[in-house]
Amino acid sequence: MGFELKDKNEGAFKVNFNESDFEKRNFKEDSFEAAIPFGQVKAREWYFDGIKMVYSEAQLEKPTELDWRGDTELVTMHFNIQGKTSINQQSMEKAFELGGNQHNLFYGTGAEGKMKFDELRMKSFMIQFSKESFLSVSKDGNDTLKNFADKIASGQPVAFSNDNLNIDLPIQNCINAILQCSYSDSLKRMFFLSKTIELLVLQAESFDKALNKTAYLKSDYDKERILFARDYLLRNAGAPPTLVELAKIAGINEYKLKKGFKEIFNQTAFAYLADVKLELAKSDLLEGKKTISEIAFELGYSSLQHFSTAFKKKFGITPSLVK
Repeated sequence: MGFELKDKNEGAFKVNFNESDFEKRNFKEDSFEAAIPFGQVKAREWYFDGIKMVYSEAQLEKPTELDWRGDTELVTMHFNIQGKTSINQQSMEKAFELGGNQHNLFYGTGAEGKMKFDELRMKSFMIQFSKESFLSVSKDGNDTLKNFADKIASGQPVAFSNDNLNIDLPIQNCINAILQCSYSDSLKRMFFLSKTIELLVLQAESFDKALNKTAYLKSDYDKERILFARDYLLRNAGAPPTLVELAKIAGINEYKLKKGFKEIFNQTAFAYLADVKLELAKSDLLEGKKTISEIAFELGYSSLQHFSTAFKKKFGITPSLVK
């Protein structure tokens, strides 16, 4: 049992795992690196309570396309952070291609498809459940999750949403919290389980929101421009451009930037930036290596009072109480 990634002529690498690892109560953590055609891939894995988490990054010398195959019955929450991945499951109505900053939820008894590395770097985060584990976790969900679980129980390969959903800030923050977790294994297991359930709730909420709104962005190019604008904002968080400047930098008009950003991330560009900055501030405060004044200055706040007010509004406490 396992996962195989290869090009047309030779195997790139194969990851074997025992299904019994999914059922163990104890916590297991691992990492690996492997050579693939035209580059390298590295991954971190965690097993606990019928659940497997995987974060992977691939760095390539040039864009390429690889075949992949898996032969284990799993429910997979797939968060495609960067790059493109196609998923083609026999008995599914259509193939799914997850672009950058997209997510979906899939069930299959074995699958195969292609990983399209359109960029030189690819990042993805997945949470995989044994069938029994997912049915147990989702039994108290909303009607959307229960309908999805009913199809899984019947053994029918299925995708949660017909259209892929966008990774908004709450989902990204949840993934970041998992990847940055420094608890001991026993506490990490509890923390990861809580974050798994939180991500499942956020996926269900994303699906419900998508049902009730009309898509504004029609082309992949426009979506890529919005992601570029988001990344540029984050790289320049201490001295961000104006909305007009950001639109010019991203290569789209101001109206499309405003509408498109709200569609993908469920908030305006600068509300998104403000939330990201405050989350970074909280992490820095908990780490304890910087003063409150240093954090406020690095994140571009005009005054310590402005920073403290914004922080208290978001988290309910002042920065000094966190530190």
